[in-house]
Amino acid sequence: MVNERTFPHRLAHGLFVGSCLALMICFGLTPYSAQAQTNPDGSLYSRFGVGELRSFPSSQLDAMGGAGTGTLSLNYLNHDNPASWGYQVLTRASGSLRYQNVLIEDAAGNSSQLQGATLNSVEFSFPILSRRMGMAFSFAPYSRMNYSVQQTGELTNSPLADEDIPFQTTLQGSGGLQQLRGGLGYRITDNLSVGANASMIFGILEQGRETLFGAGAGLEPSTQTDATRLRGFTGTLGAIYAVEGLRSDNDMLSFGASFTLPTRLTGELVETIGFSLDRDTLRTQPDGQIDLPYRMQAGAAYQPNNRWYFVADALYEPWTSLESTFQGFPEAAALSDRVRLSAGAEVTPAGTDDLAPFFQRVSYRLGAYWDDGYATPVGAQDISTLALTGGLSLPTMTGGTRLDLSFSVGRRGTTDNDLVRDTFYTLSATLNIGERWFLRRQLR
Repeated sequence: MVNERTFPHRLAHGLFVGSCLALMICFGLTPYSAQAQTNPDGSLYSRFGVGELRSFPSSQLDAMGGAGTGTLSLNYLNHDNPASWGYQVLTRASGSLRYQNVLIEDAAGNSSQLQGATLNSVEFSFPILSRRMGMAFSFAPYSRMNYSVQQTGELTNSPLADEDIPFQTTLQGSGGLQQLRGGLGYRITDNLSVGANASMIFGILEQGRETLFGAGAGLEPSTQTDATRLRGFTGTLGAIYAVEGLRSDNDMLSFGASFTLPTRLTGELVETIGFSLDRDTLRTQPDGQIDLPYRMQAGAAYQPNNRWYFVADALYEPWTSLESTFQGFPEAAALSDRVRLSAGAEVTPAGTDDLAPFFQRVSYRLGAYWDDGYATPVGAQDISTLALTGGLSLPTMTGGTRLDLSFSVGRRGTTDNDLVRDTFYTLSATLNIGERWFLRRQLR
């Protein structure tokens, strides 16, 4: 039963938290760009497959290279492995926003810049039995498709004009897939934890071609768009084995692994064509499907004392096994198997001393990752990403609540073979709230 003396305070605090998270969802789902870009926050390589894959294990692990399969934490919800959810003590709610700036360059020195803000995740979790069993729910992007490519040329031997007609074609992609998941974690013994979650993946991927003709040609602009609406279900199984007291009374070494089942997305594809403001449906494919591959992750974490924490991770996804019944989508022939390696560290100078000066209670994080990606344009090698990550976790006046700030700086792709190179940086802010709920009435 909730303590009656603290109920009004908790109710007001809960309403405030709910309002903040609702605003984060609305802001994160609304594209924003300081320079009014048509497709903010994008990469040209997001045109392949189902778009640029997104990953946000937690605000803590995001700043540590994204490694977290073997992590057990009392203060954060680890999305990479549901086995960690049984380690919870506090009821938690968090919301995270992300800003990204991407500079795109080719071998000729041409460049463009895209930027925007999106949602990282919204999470809610609570313990059923403290440090034994817990549940969690979250909403986060699974992938984003945002790109814009311009091509120019001339229409020759046209019966409509005596001279060649110049034209400009813009290839654009937008949309993405979202992931809604929930599950349960349970500690079987003091050393072994297991967990499972179920996920719903849904969204719309839209790719289009717009052609503009030179003045005086007498030709209307034309637009062709393919919109694919998808939905499907999958699940993740995970396990973590932890050993304490290897070298000291306070250290802990843990190993974790998780397996995400293959996913079948079903839906429909609608192709439209238009001239000027008029648009007509060319065809509709109502019963298509895309089979996404499984995902395997494994990692380790080591905490030598209450100040330091180290993590390392590996991920594998066989995207060459992707199959689709949609005509021409996605470009499965341009995909490769994905490998991702990551590692990071965290230090909190004060450890668990809540009376230490502020900057000694701040957690400082640093990490890096290499992602082989799954986009492979024809005639090119795999498009890999190398990035450095870092961040701070700031304590607040409310115990169990922290404000996490993180960043990443990296490069994706190459300017060889007529390709482009992305140089990007991201900034993320996460409000992570934790409280004890459902307290029993105490006799005085």
